[in-house]
Amino acid sequence: MKRRISKIIVYFILISLSLAFFFPLYWMIRTALSTTADVFTKDIKIFPSTIVFTNYIKAFQSSPFIKFFFNTVIITVLNIVGAVITSSLCAFGFSRLDWPGRDKVFGILMTALMVPYAVLIIPHFVGWSYLHLTDTFAPLIVPAFFGGGLFNIFLLRQFFMGIPKELDEAAYIDGASSFQIYLKVILPLSKQSLIVVGLLTFLTNWNDYMAPLIYLSSEKNFTLMLGLNQFIGGYNSQWELMMAAATIVIIPSLIIYMFAQKHFIEGIAMTGMKS
Repeated sequence: MKRRISKIIVYFILISLSLAFFFPLYWMIRTALSTTADVFTKDIKIFPSTIVFTNYIKAFQSSPFIKFFFNTVIITVLNIVGAVITSSLCAFGFSRLDWPGRDKVFGILMTALMVPYAVLIIPHFVGWSYLHLTDTFAPLIVPAFFGGGLFNIFLLRQFFMGIPKELDEAAYIDGASSFQIYLKVILPLSKQSLIVVGLLTFLTNWNDYMAPLIYLSSEKNFTLMLGLNQFIGGYNSQWELMMAAATIVIIPSLIIYMFAQKHFIEGIAMTGMKS
């Protein structure tokens, strides 16, 4: 009887939390299917009085969302490629190779994680301005090919340190170079952690609003997040169209996470485990 009661309590808590987290998503869909009058009504309605599917068509006709979509895809895919390659290389150097001051250098790099992003905005923008690369995709893509992010390096380093060193020694005896060990030994054993890095990079860049807002000024270069902001004007805000577009924008994130959640959870769980 005690087990049943405890299970009922646990399930009740989980269902309540699930509903709490699902409600914003539901409200977004509800707003996307509402008329302007329903959006700004004083009476809170769980269901709209009139369901309007044409909001989705109007949202895509009012802005070049196809162009915004391809811009976002280009930025996101290149960031994933750059982050996975360079962060894994850096993590390999900090975990599998012995060189003087390795741990001290890694510790210094990790202190940079404590620096707020807001502090770096102006120096970064000034630097890209001197290079005349603002209003291009370069500031949003190039950094991913120079380290791939400190958190990704930390995550992969912790995973690589859990792989037995005997595998490296056996490969060295067989005549393999350090790069061959990285490519043929470490990477095949680290698929779960690489998927985690790729997934985190995807979510970060797909939903990024601040960086594109800072560096991009031409509408032809806008990403989806900047495109959504166009529905909010100084005198008029089309919330129903914005929510309709936002509903479609989050679909790729939901689909990818739905199929990759198993690898994501396993990759996080296995990070830092020692053999």
